[in-house]
Amino acid sequence: EARLASLPRETRDTLFLLAVVGWVVALQVAHIPWWCSTLTAGVLVWRGTLALRGLPLPGWPWRLGLLGLTLAATWATHRTLLGQEAGVTLIVVLLSLKTLEMRARRDAFVVFFLAFFTLLTHFFYSQSLLTAAGILIALLGLLTALVNAHMPVGRPPLAQAARIAAGMAAMGAPIMLVLFLLFPRFSPLWGVPADDRGRSGLSSTLRVGQIAELVLDDSIALRLRFEDRPPPQGQLYFRGPVLSAFDGVEWRPARAEFPTRQVLPGELSVSGDPVRYEVTMEPHRRPWLFLLEAAAQAPELPDVRVRMTSELQWLTDRPMGSLVRFSATSHPTFRHGPLAWTPALREHVALPPGYNPRTLALAQQLRREHGSGPEATPVLVAAVLDRLRTGGYLYTLTPGVYGQHTADEFWFDRRQGFCEHIASSFVILMRALDIPARIVTGYQGGEMNSVDGYWTVRQRDAHAWAEVWQAGQGWVRVDPTAAVAPARVGSLQRLSAPEGAIAGTLRNLSPDIAAQLRAFWEAMNNRWNQWVLNYTQGQQLDLLKRLGF
Repeated sequence: EARLASLPRETRDTLFLLAVVGWVVALQVAHIPWWCSTLTAGVLVWRGTLALRGLPLPGWPWRLGLLGLTLAATWATHRTLLGQEAGVTLIVVLLSLKTLEMRARRDAFVVFFLAFFTLLTHFFYSQSLLTAAGILIALLGLLTALVNAHMPVGRPPLAQAARIAAGMAAMGAPIMLVLFLLFPRFSPLWGVPADDRGRSGLSSTLRVGQIAELVLDDSIALRLRFEDRPPPQGQLYFRGPVLSAFDGVEWRPARAEFPTRQVLPGELSVSGDPVRYEVTMEPHRRPWLFLLEAAAQAPELPDVRVRMTSELQWLTDRPMGSLVRFSATSHPTFRHGPLAWTPALREHVALPPGYNPRTLALAQQLRREHGSGPEATPVLVAAVLDRLRTGGYLYTLTPGVYGQHTADEFWFDRRQGFCEHIASSFVILMRALDIPARIVTGYQGGEMNSVDGYWTVRQRDAHAWAEVWQAGQGWVRVDPTAAVAPARVGSLQRLSAPEGAIAGTLRNLSPDIAAQLRAFWEAMNNRWNQWVLNYTQGQQLDLLKRLGF
């Protein structure tokens, strides 16, 4: 600190501004290419070294060469110089390159405002509370540097400029709050086409056996607040894409359901007490709504058209690219699908030729032992589940890569896998028994936050289960993973993602304190989502009505 105070003012101010720029860029490290982070760090260190030693800045050939290298690397990475990803990459590098020609206050002002603009680009990727806190620190640092640049006389301490900057921010906070509450809301906030990269743990297809090791994602998929007592954890199935078509390697939806066909009257009937709840769903870039099975009534979303398919999946007319909150009602006791055989069920017994011969032979053996026909379906299903329970099958996140005959390998060779292997092998065997069956993907389970009472469903709760058709009952949920690992779908043991070094150390020292800190932090994030990110146009109009407008 004493050495910093002894430096010439120009050197001190330059180093402080470089530190602030470094913080601004550090917030983007997770979203920019590795070479961009490396090049930016190198340029900032180079500029800091020149300031400390009082050396002249590099000439235009150096800057032009670095600019050419940046453009070439950006093109090689993104195959374009336009768009969100390439634009953010370029603005980050250009911000650092501008420091190499920072000779006068005018150049410093250009750096200030480039840095302010770069701060805004962080909201392309995240609007979380942690992101907002990091941006607030950067904003105060930039304001401090800007105030300091307007104090040309003498050697004012940075602490004085920081106090003035904090005072300016405090005076502007009421105006910011009024603008936030009353300025017309537009949705979506960013008018930039979104990419197809989803945060969801689910996909519209399922390639069985292509993943050797499943890495769990601990990020939050959705939060729920139940109006009354929630169902048992083992009954929390949040329905997503339904996969019916199988080519031997990949499961896909049977057909595009939106907007051609809705669930028909009589295909869904509910009974028992309803479960009413509120969902706060994180953006996942897909037109899917995750509701508890089964929701007979459409949830109301602002400016979004919603429809349920004949497979009970709720879809929207556009991808969910921002956080959304809605209320829903579900009935855990329900029946859906035709009660008698229809030609449409033929696609749910189809299997590609040339795959899984040993599984087909197993089906023949089970028919000889337990009979065949619609009346034998419950017996055959029970026999297969009993084989999973007693046959030495294991639930594991590291099953290795499967070959061509995935069901054969599961049933006879490896006898281990995670939910996609188990569900796919089960459905293939059901179809080999001439029993209509399909895969349903979504989320299962969740955990309650003891601080705010919200239930949290994470990406690691992504799950795959099966549905089989039975005469007189329609489609019936069967979760074969529960036969292999009952704790996976119950409350005894939930899957957890690997922890960081700090979190792991804290949990080893005091598990209760670690759990409470995590619950408190997630409750704060939930409040941020509810009060800030989910302040929609409808909520703004309600506020104006309450104020008398």
